[in-house]
Amino acid sequence: MKTYTGDRTIDGVVVEVNGQELPSHADIRKFTNADYEWGYEGLAATQLAFAMLYDHTGDASLAIRLATAFMKKVTANFGNDWEMTSADMDSAIDQIESVRAG
Repeated sequence: MKTYTGDRTIDGVVVEVNGQELPSHADIRKFTNADYEWGYEGLAATQLAFAMLYDHTGDASLAIRLATAFMKKVTANFGNDWEMTSADMDSAIDQIESVRAG
């Protein structure tokens, strides 16, 4: 199981997966030139959503397809520091896909 964490520090934001820096995967899909952000709806929060989805699923097309919806449902609602497990990711993905299918 993976655990994703985010924190705002004096030096900026830190996003990790299992204690290691989460890559942005901007080489696959680049939403913004900015660093990750969260707590609002925008491109930096979408890049975070995409990176988390791609890291979790390993499926670039799925991550691209769900990035905006995941940003609106999840990353836009994160507080200053947050934690999300693989189970939380699966639950959010299932909820987004059920809404899209319904």
